[in-house]
Amino acid sequence: MRDFSLVLATVGRTVELNRLFDSLLVQTFHDFEVIVVDQNRDERLQPVLHRARCLGLALRHLRHFPPNLALARNAGIAVASGSWLGFPDDDCWYEPHTLERVILRSRRRDRPHGVVVRWFEQQEPSPPGLLSWPRSARFRDFPVSSITLFMQRELASRIGGFDGRLGVGQWFGAGEETDIVLRALREGAVIAHEPTATVHHRVDPPPRVGSKIARRSARQRARGTGAMYAKHRLPAWVIVRGLLSPLAKPLARGALREFTHGLAITRGRFDGWLRWRVLHARSDLQALPPSARDDTRPAVNAEVR
Repeated sequence: MRDFSLVLATVGRTVELNRLFDSLLVQTFHDFEVIVVDQNRDERLQPVLHRARCLGLALRHLRHFPPNLALARNAGIAVASGSWLGFPDDDCWYEPHTLERVILRSRRRDRPHGVVVRWFEQQEPSPPGLLSWPRSARFRDFPVSSITLFMQRELASRIGGFDGRLGVGQWFGAGEETDIVLRALREGAVIAHEPTATVHHRVDPPPRVGSKIARRSARQRARGTGAMYAKHRLPAWVIVRGLLSPLAKPLARGALREFTHGLAITRGRFDGWLRWRVLHARSDLQALPPSARDDTRPAVNAEVR
């Protein structure tokens, strides 16, 4: 058994993978495999994968159709041999000490079930600590992206992996990474924040705020946040704050263009909350542990050290 299985779901990109693979070749910790879950219909990845293998990467290649980021990652989890999982994107890359610092953090006294690292381009340096259900349920905890999340394979399997109804390409256009962390915390998992381990991700210029493209993208992603409100039965005040804050902030600045963007976010969050309640709330309630069905607290406090 290896220490790490890095599950890489990819579609459409080719040469971008070389930067990730090159960063893995210079890791100071070497006991890992890369599981490439290929969602392309053609053979475009073959030259890139051949290069990576020739350079010495332990690499496995799976096919998954139709494209679905969450379900593709679950397919990788199902065949992983590592005791820990990582979920790099096909356009991200690691610092040379990233895996070493994650594994060192995992072996400290509190023995966390998950480690969240820093996304260099998006997050300012912050102190280490533990994620908690109370803060995460208020969207006030350390920021988590799937590329910054490392998790014990046993935990990921036990909670059912990623929710295929959420994420890129789905009607609920985001939220799968928040959801898996919230479910882990509900199960009593200890998830640590380790900002000395760093992941990079290509950041494209966003569409112009207020443009039709930007509003459409913001609304689609916001549906995932609305789904989180309903799926995890978050407090009413958290939901109301989430619906009003995208409107209140630009109004306070008198920024009309930002207000139209905020309106798209609010509409998306409300759409996601309402549709999830209509379509999925009953099945999600049955899936919760009995102690969590009457309120929003987890059965076990995730901050117990």
